[in-house]
Amino acid sequence: MNNAVFAWPMSVPAVDLLKNIQVQAILGPQGSTQTDFVTDIGKKVRVPIISSATSPSLSPIQNPYFIRAAYCSCAQAKAIAAIVKAFGWREVVFIYESSNFGSGILPHLVDAMMDISISVAHQSVLSPSAVDDQIMVELLKLKTKQTRVFIVHLHPDFALRFFVKVREAGMMSSGYVWMITDAFTSHLVSMEQSVHESLQGVIGVKPYVPSSAKLNNLIRRWKSKEFRRLNPDLDGVELTVFGLWAYDSVIALATALEKVNTTSGMELKKTFINKENNLTDLDAIGTSQMGPLLVESIRNVRFRGLSGDFHILDGELQPSAFEIVNVIRREKTIGFWTEKHGISKKSINPNGTTLYSANKHDLGTIIWPGDSITVPRGWEIATDEDKLKVGVPFRRRKGFEQFVKVTIHPQTNAVKATGFCIDVFEQVMKSMPYYVPFEYIPLKIPLANGKNFPEYDGFYEKDFTMKLDAVVGDITILSNRSKHVDFTFPFTESGVSIVVRVNQEHKNPWIFFQPLRKELWLVTAAFFVFIGTVVWVLEHKVNKEFQGPYHKQVGMIFWFSFSTLVFAQRERLINNLSKFVIIVWVFVVLVLTSSYTASLSSMLTSKKLQPTITIEELIKNGEYVGYQYGSFVGDMLNNKFGSTKMRGYSTLEEYDEALTKGSINGGVAAIMDELPYLRLLVAKYCGKYALVGPTYKTAGFGFVSCLV
Repeated sequence: MNNAVFAWPMSVPAVDLLKNIQVQAILGPQGSTQTDFVTDIGKKVRVPIISSATSPSLSPIQNPYFIRAAYCSCAQAKAIAAIVKAFGWREVVFIYESSNFGSGILPHLVDAMMDISISVAHQSVLSPSAVDDQIMVELLKLKTKQTRVFIVHLHPDFALRFFVKVREAGMMSSGYVWMITDAFTSHLVSMEQSVHESLQGVIGVKPYVPSSAKLNNLIRRWKSKEFRRLNPDLDGVELTVFGLWAYDSVIALATALEKVNTTSGMELKKTFINKENNLTDLDAIGTSQMGPLLVESIRNVRFRGLSGDFHILDGELQPSAFEIVNVIRREKTIGFWTEKHGISKKSINPNGTTLYSANKHDLGTIIWPGDSITVPRGWEIATDEDKLKVGVPFRRRKGFEQFVKVTIHPQTNAVKATGFCIDVFEQVMKSMPYYVPFEYIPLKIPLANGKNFPEYDGFYEKDFTMKLDAVVGDITILSNRSKHVDFTFPFTESGVSIVVRVNQEHKNPWIFFQPLRKELWLVTAAFFVFIGTVVWVLEHKVNKEFQGPYHKQVGMIFWFSFSTLVFAQRERLINNLSKFVIIVWVFVVLVLTSSYTASLSSMLTSKKLQPTITIEELIKNGEYVGYQYGSFVGDMLNNKFGSTKMRGYSTLEEYDEALTKGSINGGVAAIMDELPYLRLLVAKYCGKYALVGPTYKTAGFGFVSCLV
């Protein structure tokens, strides 16, 4: 074993190990740059290289003689993304060093964020040789940005210097979120207490190492006085997952060697073919005869090690779970993450049936930077960004201010915008996952040619909009406007329709007589008397209830006949003819009362909003039609009715006055406009007007999102 395996010392060239000592496998190194160099040599001479280098730039698939006895750093990308999603942050800043180690995780982290609709707002690249002043300059740039969620992927020594400067820059205060990758988190346990002071509130992820009797025994021996006495250079050094992986790697290699020797009968001996005594000539080293068998044996080794299940798949150790920690004087475990089950407060069996979860309530209590327990919102008002300039239509004449109303303070020139469109826009801005500062700019709509009213078709002229970022108002999305500007999705219903007056019937207290015609009322009353008389004639000789004084018999005639309306007659009939008459009459009364009830109910509950005129009659009779000044509807009317039959208005009150007058008296017979305006008119003058005719589809109101 001693002749076959040699732990990698950085001071001894790999070529020397392979040619002079003729090792059959190499353990290490951990650094990505050194590992890249050594794995190329291992591939050349067919010697397995077992390393705990985590950079994704090193691929065991491309180099079959490279064995990654560690988790690839890209495996933690989904765990970090799950934490970001759990707290509802929508943007992050990625800080990494300009090396294969730093940039290797970047595409995996970006993909993990994009999968859950989270964007990487900014990427900050630091040189590993950056001095403190350069770090501070970069931090001050980040401080002016709006995003406050930072993900740091740096080597431990570099990360220590970085977070010292973060604290000096005042960026470890309330409102900031700092997350570190396993490259730094896994070494926190070995760092001094003073180091943790600069990391208070930081969240980190690291591979989860399940507790076991073997691990506890090793930790006890590691911390024993006897071990410290024999290894004084390790005093104060704690075991990390990288040390456990190295331990398990030795066990895996020894197990693989035993299997190779048992199955092949080969002994460990010098199996290289020497050509020349030149340490720099790789071709002179030759190739290992045992290498292909040994690397295959290592890939098939599987056992329960100190770090957990040791299983090499596709040339690297397969991740099972990550531990989420919060630095509070010392690191504190707040949860766990697995790809199958997501986040949980307690460690989960990877083979369990728990559903996937990514909720902040699945984590323990977190102390954020600044000793705050309030979850940061993930953004702040940027100090270096200009406000979004939002244009709002400023009408020279009042009209439909329910949608947009702009007032300018006479002394301060402060702009105040109100109305339905403004409310919708501001609600949208409030719902954004980050703050967007904006200010309203009055947009004076140009007047139509030769007229005294504004036209919205001129709002996109460069003289008015070249300095604006957006326009908010009751602006309809039209094809000709879309050639000059981009619109958002519509936020109102679409369509153009017509409003006319309705029949105004006076209220009649005698409305209950209207379901039946006058003639029918008289005939019905006569039949009631007639039926009562017929029954009396047939019954008074044989039925005592129909006998007695004259006035009693007259009363019985009317009482018995009219009581059939509600089927309340109590008198018992004896004569069969009278019974037949009543049966027929009751059926007639039933039909009559049912018809009456249905007709009266319809009259009382139906509004019967019958327009006074139809669209066809408007054109046929040459009636005047009203529209809103400056609206594209004017062009539609001109094609149908001609300009001589059109009258423009600006307010609901003018609409009402024109419709009240009618075409003969200088008004109009109908108003044609977009649905939002017409519904406002109908709502204000309830029962006076009605929407009639077909609805001509339009795209509705939209915000101008981009001026081109």
